[in-house]
Amino acid sequence: MRTRKLITVAIVAMAAVTSGYVLYRRAHSDAAPAYRTAAVQRGNIEATVAATGTLGAVTTVQVGTQVSGQISAIYVDFNSKVKKGQLIARIDPTLQQQAVEDAQSGVSRAEATLTETRLEYDLNKILHDHKIVTDPELHTAQLNYQLAKANATSAQIALDKARQNLSYTSIYAPIDGIVVERDMDVGQTVAASLSAPQLFVIAKDLSEMQILATVDESDIGQIKDDQPVSFTVQAYPGQSFTGAVRQVRINSTTVNNVVNYTAVVAVANPSGKLLPGMTATVKFLTGSANDALAVPNAALRFKPAIAASDIASEQKRTRRSST
Repeated sequence: MRTRKLITVAIVAMAAVTSGYVLYRRAHSDAAPAYRTAAVQRGNIEATVAATGTLGAVTTVQVGTQVSGQISAIYVDFNSKVKKGQLIARIDPTLQQQAVEDAQSGVSRAEATLTETRLEYDLNKILHDHKIVTDPELHTAQLNYQLAKANATSAQIALDKARQNLSYTSIYAPIDGIVVERDMDVGQTVAASLSAPQLFVIAKDLSEMQILATVDESDIGQIKDDQPVSFTVQAYPGQSFTGAVRQVRINSTTVNNVVNYTAVVAVANPSGKLLPGMTATVKFLTGSANDALAVPNAALRFKPAIAASDIASEQKRTRRSST
C-alpha cells in the first residue's frame, strides 16, 4: 500500500514540474507569435486528382513463329522502323523443304493408286453388266476406288500443310511500326511445339501513346471519359504534357488491401520525346473556376498555441486521475 502511494506521489510531482516549466517558459518568453500575411487575389483555380502510370504504345504486337528451327537471318534490330509485310527474319527452311518434298511424293503415290482403282472399278462395272463379275466383286472394286479418293485428298492436305509450314520460315512484320524488343539472335534454335516463341515486339506508331494510370477507389468516381489530363515525366523535369481520358476500366486490382482502378489516358506524341515504359505523374482535372478569389493553402490551416489555462486544467485533471 505504501509503495502505491509513493508511485502516485511521484506521478503528481512529475506532472507539476512539467506544467510549471511550461508556464515559466511562456511567462518569460519575449517572442511574439509569428504571422505571415498574403493578399487575396483573383485567378484561375483547379481541382485535380493525382495518380501515377506507365507510358506505352497504343498497339503492340508480339511476333513469333509457328515452326521450329534455327534462325538463319535477322533483318531488323531495336528501333528499326518496319512496314506491314516486310521480311524481318528467316528460319532455316531445310527441314520444311524436305517435308514438302515428302508430301509431294505422297500425293504422287495417292494419285497413282487412285488411277489404278478407278480403272479397276470401271472394268469391273463393265464385266458386271455382262454378268461376268459378281456383285461382291463389284462392291469391293468400288470400295477400293473410294478409299483411294480419300487417300488422295489426305495427301493433298498434307502437301498444303507442308507448304504452309515452309512459308512460316519467313517472318514478316504484321503491322507498320517500330521494333521495341528483339529476343533472338542468328544461330539460336526456336521450338514451337507448345507455344509460339516470341522473336520481336513491334509497337505501332509511337506518335500516339497511352498512359495506364492507377487511380485509388476513393477518387475513381471523379474520373470520366474525355476528361483533360496533365502529366510530367522524370526525363523532362519542369515540362508538362497533356492528354485526355479515353477509358476507365471497371476491372479492379487489390494490393495490400488497397483497391485501385486503371484509367487509360490518350497522349499525342508528335515530337517522339515520350518513350514506352516512362513513369508518368498524372493529374486529372476534376473541376476549375476562372477569375475566382484565391488564397494560399496555408491560410486554411491553423494550429493554436496551448494556453496557460489549458495547461492548468490538464494538471488538475492529472491529479484527480492519479488519486
